[in-house]
Amino acid sequence: MTLLTFEKYQHVERFGTPGVHGIECGTCHVFPKIDGTNASVWYSERVRAGSRNRELSLESDNHGFCAHVQSDDRIQCFFAKYPHLYLYGEWLVPHSLKTYREDAWRKFYVFDVMIEGQVYVPYEQYKEYLEEFELDYIPCYSTIVNGTEEQFRKQLEVNDFLMKDGEVGEGIVIKNYEYQNKFGRTNWAKMVTSEFKEKNFKAMTAPVKEGKTGPERWIAETYVTRALIDKELAKFEPDFQGPVQPRLLSTIFHCIIEEETKNFVKKLKNPTVNFRELQKWVNYQVKTLAPEYF
Repeated sequence: MTLLTFEKYQHVERFGTPGVHGIECGTCHVFPKIDGTNASVWYSERVRAGSRNRELSLESDNHGFCAHVQSDDRIQCFFAKYPHLYLYGEWLVPHSLKTYREDAWRKFYVFDVMIEGQVYVPYEQYKEYLEEFELDYIPCYSTIVNGTEEQFRKQLEVNDFLMKDGEVGEGIVIKNYEYQNKFGRTNWAKMVTSEFKEKNFKAMTAPVKEGKTGPERWIAETYVTRALIDKELAKFEPDFQGPVQPRLLSTIFHCIIEEETKNFVKKLKNPTVNFRELQKWVNYQVKTLAPEYF
């Protein structure tokens, strides 16, 4: 058997962006999105653990996840039977969202199972594998065929997985196991509750006219939110070395270009955008919303 190596989990694209265009066509599984730290487990001579970007060790851990994996007999037994699989999930430790039940913390919730080569195992199949060993996982909330944006947004309101009474979760993830985007990749889509509320409020104000201040300021003020900043900061691993400021600024600008270009092009009806000017306004907005880092 080929020895498996660390495989970074895919970037989950915002619903409506080019990377997931058409994902709603067909059968979609809708899952709660939880706000922990991205983690993975696989077998290569022994059970190994990873963070979002690298393999972990007991000396270079990620909020104690590697130690948890080594001590969890359920995980060890799982890989004794299924050594060819990868488990991807969320290690639930405090990040930006603090409203989970007390008994939910410091557990590994599987949200995807993959075969080498980034082939995803469908939910109905991997659910049986996980339940065989009583592993925790994120359940499918609903199945929607040929869904609309409005149908998916309604799922945001009922996502109370692991939440305290009366609280709503971070968002949802939409998976279509038959889907490939125009680049030939299998990608999932997401909707994030706090960002939707924040951006929906800002979008109610009319865009500035290009002749006055240009669209760059409006784009930055609409799409750079504190929720986005907190989410990206949470991905910085505990042992990250170096100044936070330049990494944060470049990360947020990259997010706006990658995830929001289609949205502001449509909203502003094909505007002329000066990207150097846009970066200036994005940086200004980040510094305004998160002054404690500058």
